[in-house]
Amino acid sequence: MQPFKVLVVFGTRPEAIKLAPLIKELSRHPQEFSCQVAVTAQHREMLDQVLRLFQITPDYDLDIMSKGQTLEQVTSRALNGLARVLQTARPDIVLVHGDTTTTFAAALAAFYRQIKVGHVEAGLRTGNRYAPFPEEMNRRLAAALTDIHFAPTATARDNLLAEGIPARDIYVTGNTVIDALQATVRPDYRFSDPRLQAIDFKRRRVILVTAHRRENWGQPLREIFTALVEIIQRYQDVEVIFPVHYNPRVRQVATELLGGRERITLVDPLDYEPFANLMARSYLVMTDSGGLQEEAPALGKPVLVLRDVTERPEAVAAGTVRLVGTDRLNIIQASCELLEKQQLYLQMARAVNPYGDGRACSRIGAALKHYLGLRQTRPQDFQPCEKDS
Repeated sequence: MQPFKVLVVFGTRPEAIKLAPLIKELSRHPQEFSCQVAVTAQHREMLDQVLRLFQITPDYDLDIMSKGQTLEQVTSRALNGLARVLQTARPDIVLVHGDTTTTFAAALAAFYRQIKVGHVEAGLRTGNRYAPFPEEMNRRLAAALTDIHFAPTATARDNLLAEGIPARDIYVTGNTVIDALQATVRPDYRFSDPRLQAIDFKRRRVILVTAHRRENWGQPLREIFTALVEIIQRYQDVEVIFPVHYNPRVRQVATELLGGRERITLVDPLDYEPFANLMARSYLVMTDSGGLQEEAPALGKPVLVLRDVTERPEAVAAGTVRLVGTDRLNIIQASCELLEKQQLYLQMARAVNPYGDGRACSRIGAALKHYLGLRQTRPQDFQPCEKDS
C-alpha cells in the first residue's frame, strides 16, 4: 500500500510555528504518510524566519507577498497559485491551519478539486464576523470546506457540533503551538540582540507587548501605547519590550508615542526562537494576538488581551488571560493590579493551561490514521492535565 500523500499549506509565521512540529511528526511515519509542504508566503520575511529555525524547505513556494497587498489580492493569488500546486502534487489530503487568508484559499482550492481537507486548530469562534477581521470568517468558511477537524479544545469541538459538523469528523487534540514552544524555550538561551542581552530580567519586571491587528489600527493603538507610557512612569522597575510589526500603520504610531523613551525598547519583529525565550523571561504579556493567549500561559505568564472579544474563551475561563480591550484606563488598571497584587499575579501564573501538553501533533497523526482507515481505534481526546493520550 502506498503512503497517503499529505500536502501541508501555510502562508504566515504563526501558521508555520504551529505546523512545523506536525510536519516533523508526519515525516516520522513514512510508511503511512508522504508529506509535502506548500507555502503561499503571504508574509515573506516573518515566514522565512520560522522555516529556517525548524529546517523546513517547502516543496512549493508561491511567494505571493507584495507591498501594500489587499485581502482580495492575497486571496486571488493564493487560490490561483494553489490550484496549480494541487494539479502537480495531487495529494490525498490538504492540511491547513487556523484562520489566515491562505487557510481559506487552500481549503477552497482543495474543495474545487474534490480533495479532502484537514483543518488544524479548528472550531475557534468569537461569534462576531468582524472581530477578529478577517480571521473569524476565514475560520468559518474553512470549516464549511473541511472534512476532518482537529479541534484544540472541547470548547472548539462544541462550536463545531453547534454548526452541524458530525462528531465523527472532529478530534480534540490540544494545540500544536505548545509542542513548538516546548521544543524552543531553553534556560541557557542567549539573545543575539545586545539590547535584549543587557536587560536584567531578575531585577526588572518586563512587560512583553505585541499589537498589530487591523481592528486596533488608529485610536485603539494610541490608547494602548499611551497606557504603556503611564505604566512605566508609575513603576521604576518595569520595562517594556515591543517587537513592532512591519506594517507602517503600526510602526508610525509606535515610533511617535513610544520611541526614545527610557525603559521602552522597540525592536523589529523577532524570530520565533528569541521571541519564545523572551516570553519565558518576561513578567507578563500584553497582546492582541491569538496565539500568545495559548503560549504565554504554558510558560506561566499572565496575559492581558488587548481586544474586546476572543476566540479563545477557554483561557478566560481558566484564569490564564484577561480581556482588557484597548481603553487606556482599563489597561492601566489591569496592569497595576498584576504589578501590585502578588496573589492575583500568582493565581493567573499558576492557572492550568487549557491548550495543550506538548503532544498535539502525535494526536493529530493518530487521528489522521484513524480517519484514513490506517488505525482501528479512535484516539482519546485531549483533556487539560491528562497524563495519558
